[in-house]
Amino acid sequence: MSKTTVKDVPLERDPAAPSPGRVGTGRAFAIMLLITGAAGLLAAWVITLDKFKLLEDPNFTPACSLNPVVSCGNIMKSDQASVFGFPNPMLGLVAYGIVICVGMSLLARASFPRWYWLTFNAGTLFGVGFCTWLQFQSLYRINSLCLWCCLAWVATIVMFWYVTSLNVRNGFLPAPSRLKGFLGEFTWVLPVMHIGIIGMLILTRWWDFWTS
Repeated sequence: MSKTTVKDVPLERDPAAPSPGRVGTGRAFAIMLLITGAAGLLAAWVITLDKFKLLEDPNFTPACSLNPVVSCGNIMKSDQASVFGFPNPMLGLVAYGIVICVGMSLLARASFPRWYWLTFNAGTLFGVGFCTWLQFQSLYRINSLCLWCCLAWVATIVMFWYVTSLNVRNGFLPAPSRLKGFLGEFTWVLPVMHIGIIGMLILTRWWDFWTS
């Protein structure tokens, strides 16, 4: 009669545990994606509705057109508002919806492989790059601000830096150990600095208007 030892008993894998090579996140990260995705989706939805109203009635004034500087109508009437041949916020409706889906999946303890996180990171990089171009156009070409656009900018910037931080800390993006350590504690510094720089540009661009 053979004896069964502990080594002979096969260990059952916890179905909730991530597979090797797959990475999940904590609850806070998932909630961050949900909040930023919802903020961006709300902004895109409102701008889309106002854009349709503007197409129906060229004299329509969006509610967020408050003064000569904060004028969503000027933004919506510009060529830059339809750079891909359709209103920009329609792209946001899809993109921010995807972010919400990812956040919900992570909240349900899903985990994803390296290629998924890098693809997601590439999407947020495109988003923050596109927002940067729109910021330049808004400040120095259209000469107007849209408050809903600003909300989408902030949401995109926050999600980009936190997704990038996750990829660096998990070794999906090459980086020195010091940078990994910094991101482990101070990721929040990067979006705060990024948003702060944009705020300073807005402040200085219309300094005479703000101070008059």
